[in-house]
Amino acid sequence: MYQVSGLALADKRSADWDKFVKSSTDGSFFHLAGWQQVLADLGHQGFYLYATLDQKIVGVLPLARVKSRLFGDALVSTPFCVYGGALGEDDVKRHLEQSAITLAKELGVDHLELRYRQPQNNQLITRVQHATFQCALPESDADILAGIKKKQRAVIRQSLNQQLNVTLDNTLDSFYQTYSESVRNLGTPVFSKRYFQSLFDVFGDSAEILTVRKDGKAVSSVLSFYYKQQVLPYYGGGVSAARELKSNDFMYYQLMCHARHDKACDSYDFGRSKLDSGAYSYKKHWGMVPEELHYQYQLINADALPNLSPNNPKYQLFIKLWQKLPLAVSQWLGPKISRYLG
Repeated sequence: MYQVSGLALADKRSADWDKFVKSSTDGSFFHLAGWQQVLADLGHQGFYLYATLDQKIVGVLPLARVKSRLFGDALVSTPFCVYGGALGEDDVKRHLEQSAITLAKELGVDHLELRYRQPQNNQLITRVQHATFQCALPESDADILAGIKKKQRAVIRQSLNQQLNVTLDNTLDSFYQTYSESVRNLGTPVFSKRYFQSLFDVFGDSAEILTVRKDGKAVSSVLSFYYKQQVLPYYGGGVSAARELKSNDFMYYQLMCHARHDKACDSYDFGRSKLDSGAYSYKKHWGMVPEELHYQYQLINADALPNLSPNNPKYQLFIKLWQKLPLAVSQWLGPKISRYLG
């Protein structure tokens, strides 16, 4: 019988946890033990469950509780991350899922959410609202460009004539200003600068910032993760001038080339987008085939599944008001809200 334990912060078994994640076919960057510290820095309690057999780790399930008056109370694998859920053989995953349900009942949360990529053989409620996008990275810049759809390829070629420059560093100032303006314009609360610093403190060289500048001014910037020869551009955006300059398109193409040549990556993960959204269409224009994500739920104290989508009509007024905020105000107020939007 499997023994289920909890991984503590700075636990001596963290290395064993990460070794298991990296050896698992479905293991992702977001399953790594370091996320427990990142989430703790945001003020969320982690419950990192692992199953052992003869003292050897045979399954893991990272969980954290996100609780607020505005957005409810949930136990999630994994908040602020695209992928999650249990790893291991099917029987181990089912055992960990039952442990998570028991924990969710003990905590009295509204619901349990497991962010699986693939369908699972269990009795949980499955909801498909998002897709993720991936592609291989050819060896040459020309082949990378040739692999992009014709219309998007033309946009990138236009951007190559804009005299844009790329810098690679982990200095947060330019990135944070650019990203803050981007998400404010979308009507979304920004994270604190401290959150992004926590990502670098925990993941080190596995995180990197690429910034595009025009005449010395940052116009687009992206924070990416590197995991098992794959690059994941995760937090990115541009200022208002980015649209005319095509600097976001330039940025993602340059990231592809940099990841292939300088980081020895052979694949590119463009992240998740809500089905049929603007971001979903944009990524399809790059020629990537969407892969639907199978998020699963167990209702505990809630009567219905949560709906925190920006398309939810009850959030439309909030979004419109947020878009009108001065940038400095959005940077001050945003982190007080975004930490609960996991």
